[in-house]
Amino acid sequence: MASRTQTPATPQAQGFVYSALLLGWLVPGAGHLVTKHWVRALILFLAITSMFALGLAMQAQVYTANTAAPLEMLGFAGDLGAGGLYFIARIFSLGQPTVQLVTADYGTMFVVVAGLLNFIAAVDAHNLRIGRKV
Repeated sequence: MASRTQTPATPQAQGFVYSALLLGWLVPGAGHLVTKHWVRALILFLAITSMFALGLAMQAQVYTANTAAPLEMLGFAGDLGAGGLYFIARIFSLGQPTVQLVTADYGTMFVVVAGLLNFIAAVDAHNLRIGRKV
């Protein structure tokens, strides 16, 4: 019986290997543009940006870093995942400091989930960039 030896996949990444990860976090879908996955980039940009905008339209609470409550810290981590969208929301004071409407609670979850989805998309773009995924 002939034995097969598996050779590890050689990374295809040239240059700064974290560029897709950082760009994908900063602008939704930009990491997939770096890896030349145009359709995925467009779908992710539209989905994440729409979720974030719909959340803000529902008067969502955008969490800040200066909080002591553990659940609010997790909400801040989720919001921060939206990257540039989060910073734009904070610069222009978008989002409510506290939830005052029933729909605002749903909006807050839209914003958090948009950030978490952006984290996953950025890691996916990084895996495409280093050749771990095709």
